[in-house]
Amino acid sequence: MVVWLCLPALLFKVTATASLAEIWQPGFIISFGAGTLAIFAATLAWRLCTGHSLASSSIDGLSAGYANTGYIGIPLCAIVFGHSGLQPALISTLIVVCVLFAIAVICIEVGLQEERRIGKAIAVVVKALSKNPLVIAPIAGAAWAMTGIPLAHPVLSFLDMLATATTPCALISLGLFLGQKTVKSAAGKSSPWPLVTIKLVGQPLLTWFLAFKVFALQSMWANSALLLSALPTGTGPFMLAEFYRREAGLISRTILISTLGSLATLTGLMIWMNAGAAGT
Repeated sequence: MVVWLCLPALLFKVTATASLAEIWQPGFIISFGAGTLAIFAATLAWRLCTGHSLASSSIDGLSAGYANTGYIGIPLCAIVFGHSGLQPALISTLIVVCVLFAIAVICIEVGLQEERRIGKAIAVVVKALSKNPLVIAPIAGAAWAMTGIPLAHPVLSFLDMLATATTPCALISLGLFLGQKTVKSAAGKSSPWPLVTIKLVGQPLLTWFLAFKVFALQSMWANSALLLSALPTGTGPFMLAEFYRREAGLISRTILISTLGSLATLTGLMIWMNAGAAGT
């Protein structure tokens, strides 16, 4: 329900009612995007150097950089930053779901069948993304915004009703998901702690450096980049792990532990941000 109805409604509404100037934020895009891709690439290289296959290493790299911007990021940014927080959450979701996910799938496909032409791997990515409502909804919203026609009040009210249900439904869905995966994650030899540490500590530190030191973004954009980068691992890597039958146990444990661990790290970040805001 969340992925197929509530979140798409929210994403469509945000993009359909936003201007290009509001969404086009190069500093934020580079800060969050470069931090995400750098973590993916570094983890991929590390796993390859330790004897793992390209396919398994790609899934591990995805787990280390794939922030849960959908289930957790969008509702959290709406709560912390208000309506304006939906814009960075939307941008980060597109980066994670479209760019990072696509790169990971290509790497996995190349790793599984190196003789397969890259065109077939790209076709797999395009097919997957074309069916993803978290990709379709913002693209449709952006297309509507380009027409210059405002949304009719009944349509806007209906979208508001669905969007309002995003947070509670996402929390319920996430709880059910983690409850199911806890039982399945008991087996497995690989430790999830390196991936969890990279996700909850390494990625936020890198993004903080880019957002605060390199680009010196405005407060809301810098803080949202940091908060979104500190989110736990999303469900995307597990879907790929199950589909390709690789690293599923490790990835499910990474999702579970990073989600539980993020309760402390995200709380600490929000306290730090509030203290900074109070001091200005």
